[in-house]
Amino acid sequence: MKWPNELLLMRHCVSDFNHGKLVRAADPLYQAFLAEWKRGAISPATQSLARQVQKKFPVTKADHETDLAPGAGEKATQVGIALRKRNEPLPNIIFVSPYRRTLETLRCLKLGWPELADVKTVHEERIIEQDHGLACLYNDWRVFQSLHPDQYLLSQMQGSYRYRYPQGENVPDVRLRNLSWFSTLTRDFAGKNVLAIAHHLTILSIRANLERLSPKQFRQLDHQDKPINCGVTTYIGLPNEGSNGRLALQKYNEKLFED
Repeated sequence: MKWPNELLLMRHCVSDFNHGKLVRAADPLYQAFLAEWKRGAISPATQSLARQVQKKFPVTKADHETDLAPGAGEKATQVGIALRKRNEPLPNIIFVSPYRRTLETLRCLKLGWPELADVKTVHEERIIEQDHGLACLYNDWRVFQSLHPDQYLLSQMQGSYRYRYPQGENVPDVRLRNLSWFSTLTRDFAGKNVLAIAHHLTILSIRANLERLSPKQFRQLDHQDKPINCGVTTYIGLPNEGSNGRLALQKYNEKLFED
């Protein structure tokens, strides 16, 4: 079989950005902005509110420097304890996105599963989150598109799957670099156990590539069943299926922590 024996995927814990979205959503100014957005995304009234939202909720860190929310790492430790308790096979290799929130998630995971400290770890650029390019200077994609009408119109024309942020990526871009990572898995880790700590869109792209999901199926999964923070997804290698075996989804979004 060319594939790993097991591929364990874990999304990072709740980040400052994830927490900030909840704070923003409850803010009266942001709610007024959303209401105006629905009436006209690039109207002068919406743009005026967008500038106010941008000023009230400024971006202070690059995406790769975003921290975990205070106390969020405890859930990763709970996941580590749960995986160790059920005798999950110790991985032969750990791939981790070199973003601060994923590295910190792995550190906390090791507190619950200390044997991971002896496993070789690779900082893997090909499993980073989708790069939102210029939009990273804003606190919300709606704010960005409201203040850049051409980008809003282009997004409406191309759709969320194919729209590429200026100086950033679209979903097919992320899927392509994930395919490159697959070549490493099949070349160097056939029959091995692999753990990867990654991001929301990365995990969806890995699923889409392994399960050959169409753009429509990808969008449905993203809208209806996003990877949860600290959720665990498991693929098992089936050596007798296909000419070289395949990875089959066993569990998705497994929650091994308490709220």
